[in-house]
Amino acid sequence: MPVIRVALPVPLRYHFDYQTDSSQTVCIGARVRVPFGKRELIGIVWQIDPPDQFSAELKQVLSVIDAESIFSTELRDLLSFAADYYHHPLGDVLVSALPALLREGRSLSDEKQRVLQLTTAGQTASALDFKRSAKQLQLWQLLQQNNLSQSDVHAQELANAAKQLESKNLVEWLSEPYQPFLYQPERQKALPLNPAQALAVSAITQAAGSFSRFLLEGVTGSGKTEVYLQSIAPILQQGKQVLVLVPEIGLTPQTLARFAERFAVPMQVWHSNMTDHERLTAWQRSKSGDAAITIGTRSALFLPFRQLGLLIIDEEHDGSLKQQDGFRYHARDLAIKRAAITSCPIVLGSATPSLESLHNALQKKFSHLQLPQRATSQQVPNIELVDLKQQVLQHGLAGRTVEAIKRSLHRGQQVMLFLNRRGFAPALICHECGWLTDCPHCSAFMTFHKQSRMLVCHHCTTTRVVPHQCGQCGSTQLVPVGKGTEQLEEQLATLFPEVSITRLDRDSTRRKGSLEQLLATIQQGEPQLIVGTQMLAKGHHFPNVSLVVVVDVDGALYSSDFRASEQLAQLLTQVAGRAGRGDVAGTVLLQTHYPGHPLLQDVIQNGYSAFARSALLERQQTRLPPYMHMALVSAQSEDPQICPAWLGQLQQFAQQHAPMVQLLGPLQPPLERKAGKYRWQLQFFANERRELHQLLQALIPFAQGLPEHRRLKWQLDVDPLDLN
Repeated sequence: MPVIRVALPVPLRYHFDYQTDSSQTVCIGARVRVPFGKRELIGIVWQIDPPDQFSAELKQVLSVIDAESIFSTELRDLLSFAADYYHHPLGDVLVSALPALLREGRSLSDEKQRVLQLTTAGQTASALDFKRSAKQLQLWQLLQQNNLSQSDVHAQELANAAKQLESKNLVEWLSEPYQPFLYQPERQKALPLNPAQALAVSAITQAAGSFSRFLLEGVTGSGKTEVYLQSIAPILQQGKQVLVLVPEIGLTPQTLARFAERFAVPMQVWHSNMTDHERLTAWQRSKSGDAAITIGTRSALFLPFRQLGLLIIDEEHDGSLKQQDGFRYHARDLAIKRAAITSCPIVLGSATPSLESLHNALQKKFSHLQLPQRATSQQVPNIELVDLKQQVLQHGLAGRTVEAIKRSLHRGQQVMLFLNRRGFAPALICHECGWLTDCPHCSAFMTFHKQSRMLVCHHCTTTRVVPHQCGQCGSTQLVPVGKGTEQLEEQLATLFPEVSITRLDRDSTRRKGSLEQLLATIQQGEPQLIVGTQMLAKGHHFPNVSLVVVVDVDGALYSSDFRASEQLAQLLTQVAGRAGRGDVAGTVLLQTHYPGHPLLQDVIQNGYSAFARSALLERQQTRLPPYMHMALVSAQSEDPQICPAWLGQLQQFAQQHAPMVQLLGPLQPPLERKAGKYRWQLQFFANERRELHQLLQALIPFAQGLPEHRRLKWQLDVDPLDLN
């Protein structure tokens, strides 16, 4: 009987052999249902009749779900590479690339798409029939040109209009098989390009059909999106698909709207807020070629495109592109590998490129395309430091800052205030004895959320009601210490009672559709105050914002993480770039107690580009990434003694087997305890990538064989971004 080797979604770094019935046709990449202990699991066939198959009696496959591979050869190569590079179990990697319904065993044989079309009555209607509803008119006009898939209807926020037209018998839904998209002429003409933009578009389009890597470095507002759009157009004309990766869900509606204004081809989004059925539909549309353009967050990288012609990563520097739990991959790095396997160009765009990408560009591994000026006549905003020392503050704002806000509002402009702490206050403190509301499970304080009257730990999500008395002395004098976005919003309402305020953070955008509503409110351009966390810094285009205030710069100036200066410089530059993007000049105020700090002076006086090059020189001198290759083994346990002892044995093993690899640790990260577990880590540095991976390959089985292995939880992170 044939033997198949199956990759299963279990945390084990080896595969399992099963027998199949000779009447069952099985192919590599197909899903099968198999027994595993007392459970039944969905696995992926990875080998047929392996030469080193297990000789004892094998369990029988319960059922074969797919008649053909659900992964293309290119995607199998990518996922296999990812499992090897990040030293993660292949079964877990393969299954993570599938929508939840496919992981559960849903059959693909009967999957069809719902398509909306005009009825006979709808075809004879006129625009006057929809004068009371702009959405219904928009949908009717679109359907006159082409039928729309259900995904297109939802993507353009026309679902309610479709229901209303259906109730009037003007439209109807049909079921059709998925088909490759047909190119349609662009809805809008391309904008004129400046010389730098034209050079970038020419370089990218000439590379079509071959693997090329481009770093598109352009100041904020320099027209990177227009470069993307004009580079995409010839790819679509060839009938090929385009993937655009964005770091945050918040950028997908804005990016989709911009692309939908230009192109008449089918588009789709991909992000974590989609339902399981929506994800399966998007997966099907990618596989069939029905979706011409996909705009998504990092996991969209694993969609099974029929014919991928161009990969774009917007805000390539953003840490959100790195998965921090489970399968810890970096979407930017795997996207480069996918472009190489697919033989298509990839564009990494950013106003503040990561030092890794900039290093690759300076080493001529990437083609470096630069946009040094804003696309419009507007100048880069003027950045000023506001010294907080010896000043009387109004709710955390200097008098100079308050006056600048008043002037901008009086001129009918918008003001953005950035504070990278959500909640009302980072903690509550007892006014009598100094007791703080610390988390019982973490080495951190519980954030006070005034609107919900709750204390929340932002590390382990522990939640409890605000106490009436101090937990130490019994006093009722509990007062907030520090400031969060909730408190800033409340205090601004006191200072500017006649002005509307919009708050953008994880709490205010928790409900589905709330982010889109808040962004739409801002886009209306009416005078208002916009308060938010780093969500505000990620590529949003608010043309009426003339003033940006960074309320507290100091919190990020001093850190033990060697990447902290790079991340702060990127954040300041990105936040500053939200000012002056329309017809009004922009100003940025940075409130600090340390106006002479070298980092602040460097970024303000010389700009991010000069800072990045000096930071690269510093990294080279200190032998840190990207000049060294790094990996991190982190461990956690409720017993404070187990992790350092276990990591100490790994350290001894590494010193014996790879003396060229440098080690740091075992040591505790800044957050020593999280969710009730003590945390330790061991850092590895190597001159050659090959040396590091050879050590890791030998280290994993050794680590799993130690007696303490089952008494702790551990993770391996290759090319880590977060050292906490």
